[in-house]
Amino acid sequence: MEFTEQISPTSLKTGDTTAFEMLFRTYYQSLCNYAYTFIQDRDEAEEVVQSTFLSVWEKREALEIHTAVKPYLYAMVRNACLNLLKHEKIKQRHVEGELAVAERSVESVSRTVMASELEVRICEAMEQLPEQCRLIFKLSRFEELKYAEIADQLGLSIKTVENQMGKALRIMREQLKDYLPLLILFIHGFIN
Repeated sequence: MEFTEQISPTSLKTGDTTAFEMLFRTYYQSLCNYAYTFIQDRDEAEEVVQSTFLSVWEKREALEIHTAVKPYLYAMVRNACLNLLKHEKIKQRHVEGELAVAERSVESVSRTVMASELEVRICEAMEQLPEQCRLIFKLSRFEELKYAEIADQLGLSIKTVENQMGKALRIMREQLKDYLPLLILFIHGFIN
């Protein structure tokens, strides 16, 4: 029987530093290897084992060891490793959740910026229209009036309104041709 197997819980409870030191020296490396099988990180494994020994020493007077000290240490290390893994999973889920929220926020900001830029470009393009053409375009697109209603309101023929709208659309299309991909992305984003 090894010396360490003779170390009783009683010798630990009384604060026998020699017994504790022998226990540490004997099991430290094998417990680190055991912890590594769970954690797959040498530094973390050593940290778990050191924390386990520290806990044993700090709680030595209250220890309730009903078996030999060795299986008790291995059980403590296993439980600490499992708790660490569980905590890491929770942290990972939290990080993934935060990243998803941040990604949605970035998408929202991007869409807002794109919409704002597109709105500015459309206003600039409308300002390039001749006055009557711009008025007819606004009445048609923003007030949603039919060509006949626009013709009645402005005292023009329907044919003149149609021609002016065709002219407005050609000019707008030419003015906004560089922003067509942005417009498509913007519209596509709202459809999805």
